[in-house]
Amino acid sequence: MDGIVRKVTHLVHVSHQGEANEVTTKTDVLIIGSGQAGSPLASAFAAAGKKTVLVERKHIGGTCVNVGCTPTKTMIASGRVAYLVRRATEYGVQTGDVTIDMQSVRKRKRDVVEQWRSGSEKTLLGKENPRIIFGAARFIGPHQVVVTLNEAGEEVLEAATIVIDVGERPAPLGVPGAEDVPILDSTTVMELGDVPDHLIIVGGGYVGLEFGQLFRRLGAEVTIVHRGSHLLSREDADIAEAVRKVLEEDGIAVMLSAEAAGVSQQAGRITLDVSQDGERRQITGSHILAAAGRVSNADSLSLDAAGVRTDEKGYVPTNDTLETNIPGVYAVGDVRPGPKFTHISYDDYRVVKAHLIDGQQRTVSGRMIPYTIFIDPQLGRIGITEEQAREDDREIRVAKMPMSRVARAVETAESRGMMKVIVDAASDRILGAAILSLEGGEIASMLQIAMMGDLPYTALRDGIFPHPGLTESFNNLFGSFRDEA
Repeated sequence: MDGIVRKVTHLVHVSHQGEANEVTTKTDVLIIGSGQAGSPLASAFAAAGKKTVLVERKHIGGTCVNVGCTPTKTMIASGRVAYLVRRATEYGVQTGDVTIDMQSVRKRKRDVVEQWRSGSEKTLLGKENPRIIFGAARFIGPHQVVVTLNEAGEEVLEAATIVIDVGERPAPLGVPGAEDVPILDSTTVMELGDVPDHLIIVGGGYVGLEFGQLFRRLGAEVTIVHRGSHLLSREDADIAEAVRKVLEEDGIAVMLSAEAAGVSQQAGRITLDVSQDGERRQITGSHILAAAGRVSNADSLSLDAAGVRTDEKGYVPTNDTLETNIPGVYAVGDVRPGPKFTHISYDDYRVVKAHLIDGQQRTVSGRMIPYTIFIDPQLGRIGITEEQAREDDREIRVAKMPMSRVARAVETAESRGMMKVIVDAASDRILGAAILSLEGGEIASMLQIAMMGDLPYTALRDGIFPHPGLTESFNNLFGSFRDEA
């Protein structure tokens, strides 16, 4: 930190042609992007007395607040209400026909986004430090950035410490004909004013499954086209199969080992050409959603001008304290290789803060990566899968139990899914878990706490939990090990 400039000064910037043009503003810290790492870092550096500038292209809050977690989970809540109302007779409750007001669903989503976005803006805007600049940044040197301002003009900034937090964007469909067809992505699909007649989704990952189930519950016919042999390629095959079963029970058509080969539109209908098992098929619908991945936004930053390396996919590698190959330049959040989750981005903030502000030793090495896929039932995940454990030649025991054996799930008529936990055979420590169940993310978090506390599985097997609750299922789940212990 000794090299950080503590005073704002102004220098003349000389262009590549040698002509003096913009004035350069020197500052202590420059943060590019206001995601779940960038925004709190801006506040933290400012609170530590560092002159800080935060550059944001459009909205404070990043992907999560504006087009990711907040809006999608808000809409998923609407879908769940529609699902429960249609099932009301199972509970002895009589209702009328279910109709969906998509514009009201959209308005509720927009209102919730605005609530969280405005909260983030109030934290940052209107202050002298950190200073917020709205515009698009690109590097012109290792520690120099030019910002094309949204309000017109440019500003050149120089800082000893620069943090890159520009995230990702949806990947294009990338098949012949896509340029001539209106292709939805994870942002634009949430702005539909009417429920699609038939939504075709290309991609069977987190995004595709969440939107697929949502729009099916809102009344759309849904087809998911996935190139892999099973959904959710990072999960064990039995978990992926259980998820597929849930989706198909909900009336979603799932095509596996199916490659999108082309797309066309005629008379307002969209046709997707699909190659599956050596045969060509055509799927026709009203809308198509590209959900087969995301791409790095680092390509907008002219990183080559700074000498910052990227990997073959355009992401920015870092060391364990999130510093790039250029000293003083850091990368946080989804622009890095690795897991793309809001809570990981926030932990990136804590790593950088500890390293540069608090003088503490904190790294990304060995941290746990929990996540929840907000299908219904939820899929909560922590630690390694069975497949990963066996690839590493670990001696393990696997505990599995269907949710139909859990009293709380049966009583609430939410007994779809299963629990699966991987345990080290020698130490009795939990290595990982996949919980496909009602509130599966919360149950997986309980297992994560046990892992954080280095508890053996027997502590949960023998623990006393409230009845009838979901966590008491640990008694039966781990009870299958009793004769082996």
